[in-house]
Amino acid sequence: MKLVSLGEGASCHTPAAETQSTRNGNGRGRTIALIGPPNSGKSTLFNRLTMLRQKVANYPGVTVEQRTGRLAGSNGQEIVLIDLPGIYSLNAYSEDEEVASKALRGEIPGVAKPEAVVVVLDSTHLERHLTIVPPVLSLRLPTLVLLNMADELEVRGGSIDLVKLAGSIGAPVALVSAKKGTGMEAVSRFCEQPVATNGRDALHVLQNVPACQKWANRVGRDSGYRAPRESLWTKRLDNLLLHPFWGPAIFVLVVMVVFQSVFSLGQPLSNHLQELLNEAGRGLFGRLPEGWLQSLLLNGIWRGLASILVFLPQILLLFFFIGVLEDTGYLARAALIADRTMNRIGLNGKSFVPLLSAYACAVPAIMATRTIEDKRDRIATILIAPFMTCSARLPIYTLVIAAFVPERKYLGGLFGMRAGAMLGLYVLGFLAALVTASLLKSSVLKSSGMPFAMELPEYRRPSVRSLVVRLVDRCKVFVFNAGVVILIVALVLWVMTYLPLTDGKPPAIDESAIGHLGRWIEPVIRPLGFNWKVGVGLFTSIFAREVIVGTFGTIYGVDPATRSLSLQEALQRDLTPAAAAALVVFFAFALQCTSTLAVVRRETNSWTWPAVQFGYMALLAYLGAWVTFWGFSRWLGG
Repeated sequence: MKLVSLGEGASCHTPAAETQSTRNGNGRGRTIALIGPPNSGKSTLFNRLTMLRQKVANYPGVTVEQRTGRLAGSNGQEIVLIDLPGIYSLNAYSEDEEVASKALRGEIPGVAKPEAVVVVLDSTHLERHLTIVPPVLSLRLPTLVLLNMADELEVRGGSIDLVKLAGSIGAPVALVSAKKGTGMEAVSRFCEQPVATNGRDALHVLQNVPACQKWANRVGRDSGYRAPRESLWTKRLDNLLLHPFWGPAIFVLVVMVVFQSVFSLGQPLSNHLQELLNEAGRGLFGRLPEGWLQSLLLNGIWRGLASILVFLPQILLLFFFIGVLEDTGYLARAALIADRTMNRIGLNGKSFVPLLSAYACAVPAIMATRTIEDKRDRIATILIAPFMTCSARLPIYTLVIAAFVPERKYLGGLFGMRAGAMLGLYVLGFLAALVTASLLKSSVLKSSGMPFAMELPEYRRPSVRSLVVRLVDRCKVFVFNAGVVILIVALVLWVMTYLPLTDGKPPAIDESAIGHLGRWIEPVIRPLGFNWKVGVGLFTSIFAREVIVGTFGTIYGVDPATRSLSLQEALQRDLTPAAAAALVVFFAFALQCTSTLAVVRRETNSWTWPAVQFGYMALLAYLGAWVTFWGFSRWLGG
């Protein structure tokens, strides 16, 4: 039959010869793997099925992310979904493919072998995506083949005979739309009671890529597959967004709008959150008797944590816009636009994707360089990734900019000076990355260029459900990961402000242990316009960049002279505008993240590259901050 309507519920067909149930009779949870090519909507399906009942970790011994989620079956049995990397093949040419292959075979320690597999394919590009089916069927696991994007297939005039397709593949097939939620009943039924498969016709092409593609084309023809019409909107938008002139111009405009929104929307939200946190702190700890306990809880821990939590609105807004651009398909076009610039410094568009993800965090960005085949290109991308302005830099940027940069409007009020300052810091980091890459690719990491090919998805409306899940996940990562580090640092700093005791009383803060540490650092940073308090912040930020704001919150909260001031007012008291500019420039260049150094060590299998990377970025940060302080001092002084 040919499916022409999606409104009557799920459509799922199984080959007539194979209907044996493989239900687990031992009452334990069932593990099911989710696999499919990139841009097939696999992650959207995973988010719809698991919502917030998911967690992210790394597979043991490798840098590939492991996403698992849980859902409950109608019989009360728990089902665990493993979201495997998006790949086109199980041939172990890349780490993603190796992990997916080993995970399906149960060869990864600590990861349960799946009892069934769900293969997610894009129904609008069926013949290209079908090539992953034979190697999956060869594993002899119960398999469900999902043809996703069913809504687009129908709207654009495509069709498929599911009965014939299931017979040709030798596995049950369902037509679904993960974004709209149609056809999910078929997925739920399979997860609760997987159906055995044979896949005999697919196995003879298993190790032959050209034969596998011919098999996919033949299966598509035999199943009456009619490819959907080309998306008119995609064609029109690509003519504009990939234009040699208008494409880059629109990309710059999009970036400007994002940063203006982060400030114009995020700053008021942060101010309100600051007021709420202050009120909560006074309500929780203000009634305690004055003494060391109140000081520890209110001025040490609470102000340290609150000083970083207030930046959560800006960070979530930034991730919201990145998620929207990614889900719509625009970021893939941005990679093509960037390929022209990358070629000039010896890299190609494949480096753009890891560098783009580095704006969230350098750690997963460095992991993502595994997709770059050329080893020298990969190392060069690893070394420049920390120059991208990650979310950990955002708290110190927004704090300093809000304290020292007036909010003047330009372009009819559409673009402000604060957003311009933020954009300038992002551009500064990007230019440093380009210059560094050019130096590396013209010397120690010189290599021949490689062609860049990338599948461009259709333009689509972003899924609100997926965006919400992503933002909640980022919120949890930021609050818990950063919160734990800041809590530890705040406790240590508070203790150091109370020691050494004199007649049972804490010393003045500049005479405390933290004051002595700051004065030991101060001679090195005095040429940059920094005092000892900033020096302590720079020291603690080596563990994680965002910790500097928590450090300021604790130090200024304990100091009687600044306890009643907001963090912005305290910084205005201790820093000149020139020193404030030097501070953000220092953070634009410095590699202050031990997690990044550890990942670079693991990815390069050497301590040489991370040591060179840390030393080079530290030197560049110091010189850049010194030049900035000197230049701004002369300019503002004149």
